[in-house]
Parts: sequence; structure tokens; C-alpha cells
Amino acid sequence: MSASLVTVSYIGATILFVLSLGGLSNPETAKRGNWYGIVGMAIAVLATVFGSRIVGGGDQPIVVGAGYVFIIIAMLIGGSVGLYAARTVQMTQMPELVAIMHSLVGFAACAIGFASYIDTSTVFPTHAEHVIHLIEIYIGILIGAVTFTGSVIAFGKLSGRIDGKPVLLPGRHFINLAGLLLVIWFGSLFMGAETIAGGMFPLILMTIIALAFGVHMVMAIGGADMPVVISMLNSYSGWAAAATGFMLSNDLLIVTGALVGSSGAILSYIMCRAMNRNFISVIAGGFGTTSTSASSASAAPAGEVKSITAAETADLLADSKSVIIVPGYGMAVAQAQHAVYEMTKLLRDKGVNVRFGIHPVAGRMPGHMNVLLAEAKVPYDIVQEMDELNDDFPNTDVAMVIGANDIVNPAAQDDPGSPIAGMPVLEVWKAKHSIVMKRSMASGYAGIDNPLFYKENNMMLFGDAKKMLDEVVATLKSK
Repeated sequence: MSASLVTVSYIGATILFVLSLGGLSNPETAKRGNWYGIVGMAIAVLATVFGSRIVGGGDQPIVVGAGYVFIIIAMLIGGSVGLYAARTVQMTQMPELVAIMHSLVGFAACAIGFASYIDTSTVFPTHAEHVIHLIEIYIGILIGAVTFTGSVIAFGKLSGRIDGKPVLLPGRHFINLAGLLLVIWFGSLFMGAETIAGGMFPLILMTIIALAFGVHMVMAIGGADMPVVISMLNSYSGWAAAATGFMLSNDLLIVTGALVGSSGAILSYIMCRAMNRNFISVIAGGFGTTSTSASSASAAPAGEVKSITAAETADLLADSKSVIIVPGYGMAVAQAQHAVYEMTKLLRDKGVNVRFGIHPVAGRMPGHMNVLLAEAKVPYDIVQEMDELNDDFPNTDVAMVIGANDIVNPAAQDDPGSPIAGMPVLEVWKAKHSIVMKRSMASGYAGIDNPLFYKENNMMLFGDAKKMLDEVVATLKSK
């Protein structure tokens, strides 16, 4: 394949990637956006594998015969792993799958960085170009190492293999500052090295520091901030890919990495703003910290917990004119989204105005609840964001919370000492009645009590969400 054809293919793939991001911004066009991305990536891979830069061109090709065999084997292995994961991973496991995929991008950036550094086949016409190449290698490995270990720790927290509570080391900010200064110092040594062997030592030391920083950074972030961490690591993986593109002089990789990096950064900003959080404060240590005296002084919720049965829930819903359903991670764990859809359809057939309220950080990753509801065929037009319907709760007969906790916690507004103080929440307690579906009275991912459970107008429907909803549906059908 000629260089011109490769360039045209890359331009086409870039356009498809942009269209893919545009399509994914709306549930109604998300499927089309996925196909844009799939076709764009297929074009990009084929153009790269059969491009003149891979086969070398001229009389001395770099990869022929057996070389293509290795490439095909690697693609088959990677494709098989991806296909297996796509077919077997449950929707509840998607956040941790995304996290571990980010770690692979970071690892690849590190590996390519070291390979580029020890590669002596590239000749740079000027000293300035050589210096720029070294900077690309150093920054690429730095971002890749942080992304790799940070994503591994995020995977551990999301999958329950690592405790979700923040681990706050004494003097952690000074540790981070010291690490940054060492990275800059080793960078100067790396750039000033006259031989590859001389530059390898500071490069390895910097990599170790970056790996440690990735662990330290994510370990210090509490459970309620994990959706922000996922989008943040998504951004890091994009910038790592862009740095890799600079190392390899691959325009498409640069553009694709920049698209992923910038979109992830924008998403992190949007989520932080929705949570009334500062991005730096998330990195410094997330929700769930108990370092403030106000937090330690916060009183435990007081009141009486009232329970309700599935049959009573069905009666209350059937007699309502307006219902708002707030889904959370518990719905995903119970795989209750299809039962939720069936209940919604029955209520709408009875003339009940049913809507869904989605908090920006519901679940374990951005858009988690939207994907589950779309999978269950819930109409897009009744799935609304928090800001769209928070003012409607006072005029709502029943607010039904399915497996959510922190995102409906009134302590965010009422308790200045709460770890989630100031975080915007869905104000379900303002409805005429609120029903919370949970297995137990356990706290949410942020590890704090929820005064909602003790509100006068709140009732608890205990049990597995799918089982309870099936009983609610059966009762509604009998009516």
C-alpha cells in the first residue's frame, strides 16, 4: 500500500472516529456511533499493517513473510481476548473491564517508549529533532506508567479485590511533590545522557516513581469518586496513546489519542462540576475521608425505619399519577433492569407518568445506568438527567430508588460535616412518598449512613431488587 493511500485511509479513519464520538453522545445514535468506531478502527489497523512504513518499501522491506505471521498471531490473540470479554463480562463488570483496558494502553505506551529509546535504526537529521524525540519518549513513559498502575488499582477497587476506602498516607502531598521534583531531575539527567546506557538508568528510576504515583493517587481516592477516576484514567490513556503516536510518528495515533484524552478530560470536568467537586481535590483524596473535625462530629441519623411489601408497593404505584424511578448500582448487581422496564410499561399503560432520574455518577462509571436502561428497551425520552427533574419531586407521588444510596443522600445538603457535603443529589425525599429498594441497611460506596432511610415519608423494600420487582409486576398484572 502506498504512502498516499495510507494517508487517505488515516484521514477516513479520523473522520469516522469523530463521527463515533458524536454518535455516542446520544442514546438514540449510540449504536451508529459504535459502528463508525468499529469501521474506523478496522481501516486504521489494515492501513497500518499493509502500509509502506510497516513493509518498509523499496528493496529492503522491514516485515515480510514470517513477520506478517507474527502480526496476524498477535491480532488473533488480542481479538480473541476482546471477543471473549465482550461476550462473557456482565454489565455490572463493565467499569472494571474499562479500567483494566486502560491499564493495557498505559503498559503499551511504556513498552513502546523503551523500545523507541533503544532503537538505533532511526537517524535524526538535526540535534533538535533528536531532543524532541527524547522528550516524547520520557513523557510517554511517564503518562503510561501512571495510567498502568492507576488503572490496575481502579480495577481492584471496582471489582472488590481492594477496599474502596481511601488510603491516606501521612504527608501524602509532600510525597507527591517530592516525586514530581525527582521526575523533573531524572528528566534532566535523561536528556543530558550521551549514551543509551547512561540514559536508561534515570529513565527506569522515573518509571518506578511514576508506577508508584499511579498506585498512591488512586488508593487515596474514595469510593464515591471512582466514576471520576474512570473518566480521568480514560483521559490519561488517550494522552499516553498520543505520546506513543509522536514516538512512532504516526499521525492517526496522535489524533486518536488526542480525541480520547480531550473527551475524557471534558467528561471528568463535567462530572466533577456535577458533584460540586474540584478535580484537584479528587486527586488529593476523594470522598470518604474523615480528616475533618466536622465529619467526625456528625451525628448518626435518627428516626424509625418503616418497611413495605412488594404488594403494598404495587398498590401505591398503581394509585399514583406521577412516579420517578432512580436506578443505582444495586439495580445493575441484581440485573433488574428488565423487570424495571416491565413495571414501567405496566404503569404507563395505566396512565401513570413514569420518568427515570439519572445522577451523573450513578453506578460505577459514566453512563452506566443509561446503558442498562437502553439494554432493557426503556424509552429514551423518559430517561432524564438530575438537573432536568430535581425540581419536580415535590409534585411527584412516588419516588422509587432502586439500589442507589449516596446519590439520594440528604446529608449532602443538610450536614456540612458529611464527606459528601455540597454534592448535588436527587431530592427524592421531597416526593409525597419515597420507596428505597435495598438488600439491607448497609451504607453506600462512600461508606456513610443515609438519613433518607429514616424520613417520615420513606419506606424500605428489602430484598433482591429483581425478585421484589417481579413480585411488584405480578401484583400490577393482577389488577
